[in-house]
Amino acid sequence: MDLLVNGNTAYAYSGGKPFDAALPCVVFIHGALHDHSVWTLLARWCAHHGRGVLAVDLPGHGRSAGAPLASVEASSDWVLALLDSAGVQQAALVGHSMGSLIALETAARAPQRVTRLVMVGTAYPMKVSDALLATARDAPLKAIDMVNVLSHSTHAAKPSHPGPGSWLHGSNRALMRRVQAGQSAVNLFHHDFSVCDAYAGGLQAAARVTCPTTFILGERDQMTQPRHSAELARLLKAQVHMVAAGHALMTEAPDAVLAALRVALAAGSAQAA
Repeated sequence: MDLLVNGNTAYAYSGGKPFDAALPCVVFIHGALHDHSVWTLLARWCAHHGRGVLAVDLPGHGRSAGAPLASVEASSDWVLALLDSAGVQQAALVGHSMGSLIALETAARAPQRVTRLVMVGTAYPMKVSDALLATARDAPLKAIDMVNVLSHSTHAAKPSHPGPGSWLHGSNRALMRRVQAGQSAVNLFHHDFSVCDAYAGGLQAAARVTCPTTFILGERDQMTQPRHSAELARLLKAQVHMVAAGHALMTEAPDAVLAALRVALAAGSAQAA
């Protein structure tokens, strides 16, 4: 579905069901150089089990118009504006990697509007090495290949989501190349990495979050190593679910991630009730 946010068209996948703002809402926020499609399995499950779903394309990514936003904070403001446009008063936020920082900041800025915070493949600070930033700036296609290797926990992951026989490395590489090619005015990969690297408000944001929080982490994640999330998890009093996967855990371990998300959303609903 298309929404008008800050004067630009914003796309949100509704999980195969017409969006109903009266249902409990879940907003899915993708990571660097990704789009809404990384959430297909989770979004469809939620939409077919009584929830309204908005799996967004951030500005400048996928089908959403407008320039890429300059910071995690600006992206948080955009998410809140998207909720306004969709007629949603409260929502659970689920973010992966860069999207997890955006979800965190949003939950801190508008705690009365966020019922549950789920941070997938997260870490704080989410620093990017100088070498990888430089490669993303100077040779983004090479950086995509590097990150694609680092994001998967094996050289030949078992074919899995979105269907039997899917090549996980190849599909993720193709997605990142497509999202990168969709931005002619900006080197989107370097931009997204820089946004992650620059975010410095995580601990302050955590102190303002009031909703139940869950971390879903890949045991073999080389991009956002689980040990780098420990302090943030402690401050948020987060429930932590570890799954046998790397950074691309939604495709490497789809069933385990879905099971953890179901627990997170059920716990949030129970506490809210």
